[in-house]
Parts: sequence; C-alpha cells; structure tokens
Amino acid sequence: MFRSAVRRVQEYLKPWRNFNEKSDEGHTKYREEIALGSPPWHLVKMKIAETVTFGGSGLDRAAELRGDVQTLKADPRARAVPVWRGKPMLEEDALVRVPLDHSVMQDAATDMVFLGREDGAPVFAADLSAWVPDDLDDASLDAFLDPSEQQHPAYPNGVFAEIRAIMTRLSPRDAELAATAKAVMGWHVTHRFCARCGAESKFAMGGWQRDCAACDGHHFPRTDPVVIMLITHGNSVLVGRSPGWPEGMYSLLAGFIEPGETIEAAVRREVFEEAGVRVGHVTYLASQPWPFPASLMLGCAGDALDTTLNIDPVEIEDAMWVTREDMALAFTGNHPKLLPARKGAIAHFLLEAWLADRLD
Repeated sequence: MFRSAVRRVQEYLKPWRNFNEKSDEGHTKYREEIALGSPPWHLVKMKIAETVTFGGSGLDRAAELRGDVQTLKADPRARAVPVWRGKPMLEEDALVRVPLDHSVMQDAATDMVFLGREDGAPVFAADLSAWVPDDLDDASLDAFLDPSEQQHPAYPNGVFAEIRAIMTRLSPRDAELAATAKAVMGWHVTHRFCARCGAESKFAMGGWQRDCAACDGHHFPRTDPVVIMLITHGNSVLVGRSPGWPEGMYSLLAGFIEPGETIEAAVRREVFEEAGVRVGHVTYLASQPWPFPASLMLGCAGDALDTTLNIDPVEIEDAMWVTREDMALAFTGNHPKLLPARKGAIAHFLLEAWLADRLD
C-alpha cells in the first residue's frame, strides 16, 4: 500500500522534476504558444514561477492605445469577450470572443474594457451584467464557488462560468484575459464615485481610468498586494484553514501588506499574527494576479525559527505542521484526512514546487 502510494507521488511530481524544453512536452507547447506575439524575454527559457495560473501569457496590453478606443472599435478584427457579473463566457473550455456586431452584444454595456491585442487585433471585455436569465437563481451567485452556469440565447453554445471553477482548464492566454476582465470590471462597480469629492465619475481610457468632471480628479484600477507564505521548518510546512472551507482542506497562510511595510516584514508579521510562529529569512518565489476581487499574490518562502503554534481564532480556524510525505500523499489523493490547496491557486503551485524541490 505504502509503496504504491510512493510510486503515485513520484509519477505526480515527474513533470516538475523534469521541467525543461526537451523532457516536458506540455511546458514546451506552452512556451511555443506564448512566444507568438510576445516580447523578446518570452523567447528564452522561462522559470517555473512564470507558469502560475493567470500569469505569463505574454499578452500585449497595448496601454499606449487606450486613449483612442473608437479607432480600436472600428477595426474589423476587433473582438469582445462577453462577461456576465464577473463570469466570462466559455465554449468547450475556451474563452469566447465575438465580433463587436454579434447579436449577443445587444445586451452589452456601451463602455467596454480594452484588454489588449492578440495577433494585432483589439480584444475587449463586454459587460452583459444587465441581462437577466429567465431561470436565474440569485442564491447560487452568492456562494464561495458559484456552481451555476448561464446561457445567453444569442450564443447557445457558450456558458457564463465562475472563474474559480474553470481556471485550471483555461489556456494561459484565456486565463489572463478572464482575470483582467473580472478585476477591472469589478473595480468599476465599486468605484463609481470620486474619492475626492463624491461626484459620479466616468469610464475613461478604455476602462483603465475613471474621470471626475466635478473636481477634475482621475482614478485608476487598484491592485491589493497580498503575501502568501511557504513557511518551512526542516521537513515540514506550515498550513492553515479558514472557516467555511471544505472539510480537510488546508492552504498556506496569507495576508495583506500594510502601508509602509516591505514584503519580508509582511510575511513575518502575518505568520506571527495568525499562527504565533516567528520567521527568519524570507525570499520571494513567484506572483499571481488573483481577481477575487483584485489582488496580487506575492509568493514567498520563509524559515520558521520555531514550531510552537499559538493560533489566533479571529484570523484562522486552524493551523498545523505537515510533513513533506503527508503533503505528497494529499496531493495524490491518498491522505486519509488532508486535502491540498485548491488547484490553480498559487498556494497549490508553491506546495507542488516544494514537493518537487523546485523552488526556483
């Protein structure tokens, strides 16, 4: 039983240990896909850190064109990604892109977010949130992981799906587009009024700015920096869980960076606040845009100075030290009690790299 579990763990980790262009066909294909139309730095061998979900697709955001949206819309190659209440439209696990004159766009808001260019063609995110499906179940939309899917009659082959539910099935490019659309659209919903004078502001610069006519203020989409920590002591890693998570699921500790604080200081403060563990040396590993609602997860590794836990129940429900062997069994589905962090999240990504001894 134990030997078979070990073999499954070894097989699971093989792609990580052999991460190079010759031995890993999946990552080679990924590099080839993002190299098309990408900046020169994507033509060289990528670090593992750049393959995290929502990042590394090489999208040309074309920020210099955001002030001339009308010209971009007039381009016959322009396409729009329909989004309904933060849920992008998918067809067979691929992000749907429609011409701007497609019938589904009749329910879209006039203002669209300019996401960038694909093969030189403008790509927008179109907000269809005002459309109300006939069979809408409002209760399901409030769930942590919304399982419902909505179909627009003008595009019956597509469904609007929660990003958390489909993020691991998306290509790197589709994931980046979907995350960007959700984050920027969500910012517009919560920042309609000027923070300086309170007057209603207006959509500007292809969705990347809001302008206030009353006080001439300009406002820009916010991204909240969050540290997420792979804290280890010898052969064990520190994990915790929040209330409401599936039974047995544990993840890495995380918290927002405070004003005037470095990344390293935030790591040490958050771990001590949540679990009572002092942390010494801290290093940066990888980052992940996290559009729930609009964070940048900064993945770090830290060396614990001790293993004594003093859990703050206000911050987390539980925390514990897990050995590398137990975590490996959890990742292969063979642990009797422990479930790993959600696939697609940077916590899962960092733990997977730690198991494979590839924190580079």
